[in-house]
Amino acid sequence: MKCPYCSFEETKVIDSRESENGSIVRRRRECIQCRRRFTTYERIERNFNVVKKDRRREPYTREKIMKGIQKACEKRPLSQSDIEGLVDEIENNIQDMGKTEIESEIIGDLVMEKLRDIDKIAYIRFSCVYKEFDDLDLFLKEIEKVSS
Repeated sequence: MKCPYCSFEETKVIDSRESENGSIVRRRRECIQCRRRFTTYERIERNFNVVKKDRRREPYTREKIMKGIQKACEKRPLSQSDIEGLVDEIENNIQDMGKTEIESEIIGDLVMEKLRDIDKIAYIRFSCVYKEFDDLDLFLKEIEKVSS
């Protein structure tokens, strides 16, 4: 691991801790040369492709789901760790399917299902973008589903 301060290539691990669900390992490291400390995170690499609506395929990236959820949860009472936990759950669900390719609709549906359970406003925000409502009646029906 390269030091972010002096770029020396040798560091030592001072402390390691797993996250609650065991999917992330946090390590405190110290540079052998400059003696400064920094934190690294190890996470399971997800190797599968996402099949888009137009049938294009692209590698899965956690950041895309994270951005969409963060945007939906903007100014809502959810912490960054809540959002990261949500993304971890979604990734675990996808991984459990055992597929090398997964349709973007399945991922979107998983996100909506999780958001509906934790924050109805974030759910509506996400569904507006995801479902591309172009009809007010469809949008109102979605709101009615959540409010009942």
